[in-house]
Amino acid sequence: MGKGGRPDGGDGFGDASRDGVGQENMAAWLLGVNTLKIQPFKLPNLGPHDVLVRLKAVGICGSDVHHFKNMRCADFVVKEPMVIGHECAGIVEEVGSEVKHLVPGDRVALEPGINCKRCELCKQGRYNLCPKMKFFGSPPTHGCLANQVVHPGDLCFKLPNNVSLEEGAMCEPLSVGVHACRRANVGPETNVLVMGAGPIGLVTLLAARAFEASRIVVADVNDHRLSVAKALGAHEIVKVSTNIEEVAEEVAKIKEAMGTRVDVSFDCAGFNKTMATALSATGSGGKVCLVGMGQRELTLPLTSAASREVDVIGIFRYKNTWPLCLELLRSGKVDVKPLITHRFGFSQKEVEKAFETSAGGGNAIKVMFNL
Repeated sequence: MGKGGRPDGGDGFGDASRDGVGQENMAAWLLGVNTLKIQPFKLPNLGPHDVLVRLKAVGICGSDVHHFKNMRCADFVVKEPMVIGHECAGIVEEVGSEVKHLVPGDRVALEPGINCKRCELCKQGRYNLCPKMKFFGSPPTHGCLANQVVHPGDLCFKLPNNVSLEEGAMCEPLSVGVHACRRANVGPETNVLVMGAGPIGLVTLLAARAFEASRIVVADVNDHRLSVAKALGAHEIVKVSTNIEEVAEEVAKIKEAMGTRVDVSFDCAGFNKTMATALSATGSGGKVCLVGMGQRELTLPLTSAASREVDVIGIFRYKNTWPLCLELLRSGKVDVKPLITHRFGFSQKEVEKAFETSAGGGNAIKVMFNL
């Protein structure tokens, strides 16, 4: 398994031995709605710039749950059996002849997207927008919920000694928050509103704190997640509803909680209601960053926002974030450990239970596999 897709043009099933690797490589395959099965997956040959990694920690993302429940996430549709997962860390077992920065035994966090490096967007440094991106677990590219993967060495980042493999896997969701804060230019004089206290809202909160935002307010419909946000450092929390008729009233509550103007709002849910609230709450000249993708299409009150010169910006995944994320974890400026609420092993029964737990919401924030 690895390098962004089906090895050698095959279907991925069958004998998984590779160049003397005698044991079968097993992976969690998404076969249909609510249907996952652990089955063999053949590894490709190790190229000169590749590394073979034995996975030890793999997290479940909201996009994984969307694929599991609906066989699609936004415009990414699962059309044939696919290995799932993209948040991962593990131990290097073998390196290609041209890989100089890693040796067997190194613990690494994997950046899951392989860009083409040749298109104009890649050349401009915006490789996260590469139209030929091969991203773990995003159809039609196979993911990383497996015993082993082969991956480009330059996308494998050595973990500091005091950073665990689970924390390494959390670099992927944390990267979303870091990229959002960079896009919105969050700094010490920025007052931040975070709409949504799910996993991405919470890592955005952690990133905003690391970027030294002066004040952070988090809004959500769920009391438990709001309490988690408060424990993670939100200055104030605001309980909201799903009723779009209550936007004006809730904007007033948010402004009161902020106590000053809202400079940047992050919508980490991506619904008409949350974006309408963010647009209305953000002060003139501020920014609204759409992070979540709760709906495929949004109907928004843009006229009022435009008249106040509120900038609406989007993000898609991330770029060049792993070194900073690892430094934030190493230095203790960010602690992602409280987000990991459930752990499962890698068996058929536990994989099914893990996805049920993650999809069920409740008190689950980040569900992690320990392989």
